[in-house]
Amino acid sequence: MVTLNHLSVDDPDDGSPLLPEVATPTPVKQPVALNTDSREFFLSRRQNISFSLMLLIGCYSAILIPAYFPLDKVHDDNQHPKDLVLINQSASLLSEPCQPRWCLNHLKPLSCSEGLLDIPVFVQHDRLVPWDLSPPLGLQGTEEHLALALASLPQPGLPPSLRREGSCRRCVVVGSGGVLHGSHLGSHIDQYDIIIRLNNAPVAGFERDAGSRTTIRLIYPEGAPHLAHEYQKTTMVALVVFKSLDLDWLTSVITKQPLSFWSKMWFWREVVDDIPLKPENFRIVHPEIIHKTGQVLQKYALKQGNMVPTLGASALVMALQLCDQVSLAGFGYDMQHPEARLHYYETIRMDAMKAQVVHDVSAEKLFLRDLVAAGAVTDLTGAL
Repeated sequence: MVTLNHLSVDDPDDGSPLLPEVATPTPVKQPVALNTDSREFFLSRRQNISFSLMLLIGCYSAILIPAYFPLDKVHDDNQHPKDLVLINQSASLLSEPCQPRWCLNHLKPLSCSEGLLDIPVFVQHDRLVPWDLSPPLGLQGTEEHLALALASLPQPGLPPSLRREGSCRRCVVVGSGGVLHGSHLGSHIDQYDIIIRLNNAPVAGFERDAGSRTTIRLIYPEGAPHLAHEYQKTTMVALVVFKSLDLDWLTSVITKQPLSFWSKMWFWREVVDDIPLKPENFRIVHPEIIHKTGQVLQKYALKQGNMVPTLGASALVMALQLCDQVSLAGFGYDMQHPEARLHYYETIRMDAMKAQVVHDVSAEKLFLRDLVAAGAVTDLTGAL
């Protein structure tokens, strides 16, 4: 409030006042009323810190958490194949008649071809020989375990459906490489006569790139799929023996007699107790497949000694025994790009492969490249 005293205006002509003189305004101090409601718009120091931490954690979660989920689970029906040239080459290959003895004829010029053919595929009752090497290159020391496992197998040898007499067959070995992701080769893979898969590489949810059928799934106990639906459309599970306990596990799975707790303690990871297949759908891979594959790879290796090949390389040598024409899909580790996918079904990157010391992947890549260059094997995904 302002009080006006002696308000006046001087007349410029005669100097007489027209109004009372203006006094200097005197401000009247009044107490300022605080709006106590405004405090609700501000946070205390402790609340402010808590809110900031929650906001920071939320931002990091939005960025980091998606990296731990497989990208493949998000399907995009409009996504195009990443390489139409490879798709067309695969379609052209399947449109042509199967060529008998194609692999054999193209292997002959290669120096590595010696020992790659006429290898027994599965262990049989009537073809047991004295083993001079331990698993996985032989079966020395596992004789009793082997006898029990074979006794549980009604058909231990090569089934009629896989014999080559009288028909030309095509094989495809489906690897787990990240190069298969986005390939759209699933419908092509399903057209092959024999489809070989490795360990727990999944089919369900990845049919577009990896196909849906499985003729032979090569496994060892720790690598066997745990989910029952992964054995759908599967003709056969074939065990690769790395230790005598693996044969006990196979006998347990076939006979439905569980292993003891003590036996399970010796596996390096949890193993599946049940596989939903009939006894006639199981086999034991002949160790000569592994042994001969290792011998060939030794020619490409820098270090000498018995080499344990990957299941992928062993599966290829198996395919050479079963089929006239052989193709590969999902093979080839691109070590020059550590950020690339290691597997088609998960987001683990290529640099994780550097941590393994069991297999010589460089030697295997040189071996596979020779087969592809000679025309003995076709690389459907083009990473070799």
